[in-house]
Amino acid sequence: MADSSNYLVQEGLRALRRRLPPGWGVGEPQSAPAPLDATAELTAPGQRSGSVAIEVRTRLDPKGVAVLLSQARAPTSAPLVVVSRYLSSSTRQRLRERDVGYLDLTGNAHIVIAEPGLFIDTQGADEDPERQERPARSLRGPKAGRVVRALVAARRPPGVRELAAATKIDAGYVSRVLAFLDAEALITRVGRGRIESVDWPALLRRWAKDAPLESRGRIRTYLEPRGLPALLSRLSKSGETYAVTGTLAAASFAPLAPARLASIWVRDAAAAGESLDLRAADAGANVLLLEPVDQSVFDGSTQSSGIWYAAPIQVAVDLLTSPGRGPAEGEEVITWMQANEEAWRG
Repeated sequence: MADSSNYLVQEGLRALRRRLPPGWGVGEPQSAPAPLDATAELTAPGQRSGSVAIEVRTRLDPKGVAVLLSQARAPTSAPLVVVSRYLSSSTRQRLRERDVGYLDLTGNAHIVIAEPGLFIDTQGADEDPERQERPARSLRGPKAGRVVRALVAARRPPGVRELAAATKIDAGYVSRVLAFLDAEALITRVGRGRIESVDWPALLRRWAKDAPLESRGRIRTYLEPRGLPALLSRLSKSGETYAVTGTLAAASFAPLAPARLASIWVRDAAAAGESLDLRAADAGANVLLLEPVDQSVFDGSTQSSGIWYAAPIQVAVDLLTSPGRGPAEGEEVITWMQANEEAWRG
């Protein structure tokens, strides 16, 4: 076993011992059939025992989970536990979906053993404590958002140059975003080249997580005391550039509960609030005017009954990090999008 692997095995078992119920024990690591790194015996009260197979990864991204499983599960029937310095939330989710245990040195752990019965699930760090040593990886920011929109909207997965031209973004930056999405298993590629497929529902969820609504625009709260129908009436006659988003927009194409809050992208919130005769309000607001960081929020907007509505892609990502029922409604929009791709994809 390499020194780095041995260190992670030893530290991982120490962390496991600290999380075991009273009366449980963990033996010293033993050699295991390749490519596993070790096995360890767990002993429960009453001398019942079982073992775990340990696979060490200094780094593991979501895409690497499938590769790991194809290599590591065959040599033993013991439950597999991945030990790492740090595992991201998306990597941990992939491992749980495949019934694989994990433990990282920041405290994230999920281990389920049938015999003897053991369940451990603890939360550690949400961010890599050593991430400053590597380039930041995120879908936060207007350029990344434009790449995501283009990928989700395209019927056929575009190439780097096509994406760069469509988004007016440097091809080098586009390549870096695609490399990140590939590592996160949000797209699949032929080698490191052509995109074969896009997991667009997962991509929308990841975009929302990395770039919540408040990071994509300035939010101002207003009150329309006459109600949302009065607001829509004035919007239909407005000369403002705007796009209704959130529940009010989603209800125009997907079956949702009646909207009680209007969320509207506008170029200038103060000017729009004045022209729409809204009252600034910190409490009891029923209108959110959103000033975008990037004007792409207006891309793909469509008009219905005189009202301009944001594209379903925009509506979904806005709802996924909105307050109240917003996240659940965002999922409902994604469900509608999956059933009606012809209606919104380019």
